[in-house]
Amino acid sequence: MKFYPAALPDAIPAGQDTAGDGGLAGAGQVIAIRAEDLVSPPGRLPAGGERTALVVAGTPRIRKGDQVVFVKVIAVAPAVVRRDGQVQAGGHPADHARLGAIERQLDDLAGPGVIDEIAAAATLTGKVKGTARRAMTAALTIRAAILMALMPDAGYREILAAVLGDLVLVPWHRPFRVPGPKVMPAWRAALGPDPLTGLQDRVLAAAGAEHRDHDYRAVFVGEPGHELRLGSIDGSVTRVPDTPANRGAFGSTGTADDSAPYPQVRDLLATDASTRGDLAVVSGPSGGLKAEGEQVLLDAMLIRYRAVFTADRLGVMDRNFRGADRVSRMLATGTHVLIRVKSDIALPRISGFLPDGSYYSYLAGGPPGGRWCLKVRVIEYLVDVEGQDTGELFCLITDLHDYVAYPAGQLAAAYAWRWSGSETSLKEAKSAISGAGPSAGPIFRSKSPALVGQEHAAWICGTELCRALARTAARRAAPARKGRRAGQKVQPREISFTAARRAALASSRSGAATASLPAPMATALHRDTLHAPGRRRIVIDRHRHRHRKAKTCQAFPAAGRAITTRTAIAQVSLCMPAAA
Repeated sequence: MKFYPAALPDAIPAGQDTAGDGGLAGAGQVIAIRAEDLVSPPGRLPAGGERTALVVAGTPRIRKGDQVVFVKVIAVAPAVVRRDGQVQAGGHPADHARLGAIERQLDDLAGPGVIDEIAAAATLTGKVKGTARRAMTAALTIRAAILMALMPDAGYREILAAVLGDLVLVPWHRPFRVPGPKVMPAWRAALGPDPLTGLQDRVLAAAGAEHRDHDYRAVFVGEPGHELRLGSIDGSVTRVPDTPANRGAFGSTGTADDSAPYPQVRDLLATDASTRGDLAVVSGPSGGLKAEGEQVLLDAMLIRYRAVFTADRLGVMDRNFRGADRVSRMLATGTHVLIRVKSDIALPRISGFLPDGSYYSYLAGGPPGGRWCLKVRVIEYLVDVEGQDTGELFCLITDLHDYVAYPAGQLAAAYAWRWSGSETSLKEAKSAISGAGPSAGPIFRSKSPALVGQEHAAWICGTELCRALARTAARRAAPARKGRRAGQKVQPREISFTAARRAALASSRSGAATASLPAPMATALHRDTLHAPGRRRIVIDRHRHRHRKAKTCQAFPAAGRAITTRTAIAQVSLCMPAAA
């Protein structure tokens, strides 16, 4: 009988060390074994309660027609051999559990072992002290919390089953099964919000560094030699379960007497307009005595995420961020701004019209006894869409005084990216928590302020890692061979966020993303995961326009099909003095 050699000369690439891979060579994900070569170590079929893995009696060459068992590699662990011959796995499944593709992205962005490092420094409180070896660990709780923020329709047991994957099928030397639905809430309470908040800061910092290292720009602001990266800053509110603790901590908005059905947490996010990736996030109460408006959150963002506001960035903001004092604090960081102002803000002209139609004005700031002025450049323009009765007037202010380097037409076109950079980004992120709580639509599931903070940080981490997965898929994807973007580099915003989120969940559920897998095998699995979202591209730049829709539920019925969606290129007409 012919047997396979212990190591074929061409099975392992030259110079590759397999000592740390448990002897598994190459990037093969499936092992083929003849069925007749599988035997039970005790020499009999396992009885009830016995847990043993089958072993291979020999490795003769597989011939055509042989019945072959194809085995997926789950984990590499030290063997524990019982006296009766049962072969089991040493260690704990929580030490092998990983989040699949998104944890691979986290390791690539922030360095390997970030979650384990944070978990090792965490202090557990309450019913869980962490001194005994239990079904859960702090690291497993962090991973489950991140996955929870991406699985809105899943219960705690299903979330843990997704994190552990096929690890529960391994015959561990200590019996293990997926923890019940009451275990994860206890560990979440014991862990608290701080570890996830710390992870959020590291994820956002790593995402910012990635955007500096890669040129993802889909929009260019500034003439050659003066180009700026375009970012967007906008706020939003997200509902939380209506418990006395949550209502007292967060309050609600939309009613003067705090009678909204659900309390809400208010967020302010700074995103990259080209990728929709999060760069900075701050949050606070939405109503009540502790209410924090978007302006107050912006002040906090300038302190907490100062590194985001750099001289090569232009921040686009809506009409909520007015006032010379706040704008001057932003400009003190070295960054640049492009802000839409309300119609009741006086902008006296202090110069003639510039060649591009813009003009200089000022914003007044400071206390009554020490008023001062901030010089700004004003761009006014009308936006008309074919089939629309009247155009919409926009008035923008900016600190970019050089009309040659930054023409008014470029800045007017750049402001339109606020909707893609902020509005679309927020809707994508909220789709991951739609129906997670006691109501339809985006809502968190946590019933205490501390756990809301934990879940919120996990949500930011999970959604940003999904976007990081999309960015990597875009870098590796081949350009389209036909269509409007034939031959052009794939942009991250072409990769569907939903497809990236589903690919991330599938890679975790598959059970083939454990920590002990050989590096070549893990790399091959990650490559396969990136392939799916890289092919699921969406159509961009469709120039679709629709009438504004109310953001809150109204008492009257929805408009239905009466709302018309138009597909036409918006015509931007700069406001300039009439020709003499």
